[in-house]
Amino acid sequence: MTTRAAVILAAGLLAPLPAAAQVSVAFVAPERFTDAESRFGSGPTLRVTLAEIRRLLTEGGDRVLRPGESLAITVLDIDLAGQERPVGLPTSPRIVSDITPPRLSLRYVLKERGRTVLAGEETLTDINFLSRYARSLSGGSFTYERELIRDWLQARIVRREPARG
Repeated sequence: MTTRAAVILAAGLLAPLPAAAQVSVAFVAPERFTDAESRFGSGPTLRVTLAEIRRLLTEGGDRVLRPGESLAITVLDIDLAGQERPVGLPTSPRIVSDITPPRLSLRYVLKERGRTVLAGEETLTDINFLSRYARSLSGGSFTYERELIRDWLQARIVRREPARG
């Protein structure tokens, strides 16, 4: 390698990299959340639900944020899709119907290079979730919540649409 090539390579390695996209997620009083854990021992624990919601928000946000942007999300309440029904068995099923949509209340701040470009507080829900999200049901837990978060990130963070209502 020539001296000139070595200098160019070293300069490239020392150049600052663009700031990576960052998502932070915090939960406020999760023990008071509407429906974030199994009351009858058949569904996820609060710890599992919080970890999965954090993962969905973080990974989804990382996919849509541009370099230099950061997104701080504070989750204020979680109401998972469906409702547990005690049936006198060791496990109780979660019954999902059109009257039990997922609901996430959150506060968020989107910054670009340290400057706030979008901030708000809203409750994410979709009363048409069963028909809208049937296209992407892959089974598993938190399917409806994943789709709700994905749609919110696209609308609010990518397209910068204002919150409704």
